[in-house]
Amino acid sequence: MSSILNDYVQLEQQLKQVQAQLEKLQNDDRLKSELEFKSKLEALMTKFEKSPADVIALLDPKPAASTKAAPASAGGRRKRKLKIYKNPNTGEVVETRGGNHKTLKAWKEEFDSDTVESWLVRVEE
Repeated sequence: MSSILNDYVQLEQQLKQVQAQLEKLQNDDRLKSELEFKSKLEALMTKFEKSPADVIALLDPKPAASTKAAPASAGGRRKRKLKIYKNPNTGEVVETRGGNHKTLKAWKEEFDSDTVESWLVRVEE
């Protein structure tokens, strides 16, 4: 029974701490400003029947293009696709981004390359 009482006292102390943090935040001018902005933005979105995705698309029309262009301009190369093979005889699965996988090479020696390629389950980015 005393463990229940200990749990209760601990939770009560945690609750007081959280309430104190909440009061501190509620008096923070930055929070008040952000809540006001959020409220006004939501009102505008409702008025013009726009979703958050619409607003993002309006403010940043080509986010995918800008993120994909950065690695190429930095001199990096494109990441290889992940290929997943499953040996139908053993049920063993191999995931590789290149052809230099030890098990995959062994399979290609034991069976022919075309047979192993036919075991390709899926390709992921």
